[in-house]
Amino acid sequence: MNNDQLQDLVERLSLQLFGKTFKHKALFNPRLRTTGGRYLLSSHNIEINKKYYDEFGEAELIGIIKHELCHYHLHLEGRGYQHRDSDFKKLLSAVDAPRFCTPLLTKSVKKTTLDYVYICTDCHTLFKRKKRMNINRYVCGKCRGKLMLISEKRS
Repeated sequence: MNNDQLQDLVERLSLQLFGKTFKHKALFNPRLRTTGGRYLLSSHNIEINKKYYDEFGEAELIGIIKHELCHYHLHLEGRGYQHRDSDFKKLLSAVDAPRFCTPLLTKSVKKTTLDYVYICTDCHTLFKRKKRMNINRYVCGKCRGKLMLISEKRS
């Protein structure tokens, strides 16, 4: 799907579901990372994350468009267009639009971190840290004893 096909789809959905025309631009924005789409208040354009269409298909894309069209039409009418407004929540349920989009699978991959475990040589208290620390500079917080690195592990 390209930007012209997206524009046609948004215009068609706006007429079918809201009974109003969509007079601005709808386009794919490749810079969007954490959101399915966004409605721009200043230009009244709608930007969509193409990764959602690629990963989940047209059904998810239509849900995102419905959501953004709710923002669009309510804002132009001067009614509550923000997520917390009751007008917005009512319109979402009226057109069966999702409140949130499905999380991307590629986003949920967690990076491994290196954990460091230190022990106090006097009171034997364990300290777990994500970042390496200079044991010549820091001491135990309980007894002010000397620290020693005992393990580095990947989690």
